[in-house]
Amino acid sequence: MNPAEAPFLLVVEDVFPLNQGRLIRVTGRVERGRVRTADEVQIVGFGGGAITRVSRIEGYRQHVEEAHTGMNVGLLLPGATVEGIERGQVLAAPGSIGARIAFDAEIALLPEDQGGAELRTGGSLDFYIHAGAVRGIVTLPHGMRTLHPLHTATATVTLERPVALENGRRFVFRHHGRAGGSGTVTRLLP
Repeated sequence: MNPAEAPFLLVVEDVFPLNQGRLIRVTGRVERGRVRTADEVQIVGFGGGAITRVSRIEGYRQHVEEAHTGMNVGLLLPGATVEGIERGQVLAAPGSIGARIAFDAEIALLPEDQGGAELRTGGSLDFYIHAGAVRGIVTLPHGMRTLHPLHTATATVTLERPVALENGRRFVFRHHGRAGGSGTVTRLLP
């Protein structure tokens, strides 16, 4: 599907309270779709789920009526309905994407000289998905005890907090505070 025709999705990169919290400016890049002033959007991830209306769109330092794929914008939202919004969540067309804590992924470890280290089942990693960071536990396939640098495996990841996820979403992770590798979501788990 053409990203411009897909349901709206914006990754929240920064959040700014305005007018003593009565308005919230959420900034980020529109990954797909389009949004117009007065459209409903849903906050997804990290326990979000509220649906609110876009009060105003700011793009390229001016007011615009519509934002589309590829634009970096600020969306003004009513503060009362978006309390607790944070970096790493997404704004999306209502019902178009869900938040999950568990998924299968194809992961690849970096070489040792770039920070890759052995990974074992139960290993705790910091996952960077969208613009946010969340800790998670990795479970390697049955019979595999250790994943070595420069190797790949299909692993199950269980996150501490729900994140907006879809099949094909790419992510990176850190292991013991150092770059560890990258991966792609292959299957969402209930």
